[in-house]
Amino acid sequence: MALAGGAILLLAGCASMAGSKAPRAPEPAKRIDAASHFTGRWYEIGRTPMKLTDGCVAGYTDYLAEGGKLIQRDACRDGTPAGKEKVVAGPLKILNPGQNNKVHVNYRLFGFVPVGRTYWLLDHGDGWFIMSTPDLKLVNLYTRDPRPSPELVADLTARTRALGYDVSKLEFPATFPPGQR
Repeated sequence: MALAGGAILLLAGCASMAGSKAPRAPEPAKRIDAASHFTGRWYEIGRTPMKLTDGCVAGYTDYLAEGGKLIQRDACRDGTPAGKEKVVAGPLKILNPGQNNKVHVNYRLFGFVPVGRTYWLLDHGDGWFIMSTPDLKLVNLYTRDPRPSPELVADLTARTRALGYDVSKLEFPATFPPGQR
């Protein structure tokens, strides 16, 4: 009888887990001006740690137009801002033209291994944006300035927290020193 009761409790627990929802990023609310946003360089100020970025500092994303297509080129330096450049890039597709705040990038790791990622641009302002995967597992904070003020970094961190992300998971790697970009 105790075994049957335990089995019922186990099944009830599994059923309640199946009904629980995984964390999800909030729907992006602000429209992005694609012509001004998806051009030039953005500097990565904060991010969720992951294997691919181990040892990466002074990160940045370049948006390039090649043959009528947008390319997202993510790069960082290995170990120090003067270290060897590490790059991953691929074509970017805007998933919701007009709003322009949901994109998909088909990266090519090592130049040939395809890895697709969908990103939502959750919030943005003059010279900054917060980007996440839809499941809120990966978050990145970007600015146009390679060395933003501590106040701006604190503001972006607070905005990220308000979006539902556990900001204790963020890392803030070294940025470029003055005179280097």
